[in-house]
Amino acid sequence: MITVNLYYKGINGNARSFAEEMEASGIADAVRAEKGNLRYEYFQPINDPETILLIDSWSDQGAIDLHHASPMMQKIAELRDKYDLHMTVERFVSDEYKADEKYLRK
Repeated sequence: MITVNLYYKGINGNARSFAEEMEASGIADAVRAEKGNLRYEYFQPINDPETILLIDSWSDQGAIDLHHASPMMQKIAELRDKYDLHMTVERFVSDEYKADEKYLRK
């Protein structure tokens, strides 16, 4: 699994408005329905009201490549431009390391 954390930064609440429009327009649900998408969720840091975090997980790089080549990306790019957002990204590849599970309360 590959997880990409995208940080959308704006001003005057634009990042939150972007995420709300992604949800209301159905674009977020369409991404969630794409083959290989495992997670597509927006969050807002408590100490930063001008940032929205998207946690976006995919089964593999091929699924991400198909997503990036889809018409959906043009719609997302148009909304990012509409809200004048800037982005940073972090990328993580999961492993099968299970030792941390002993610290989890389930």
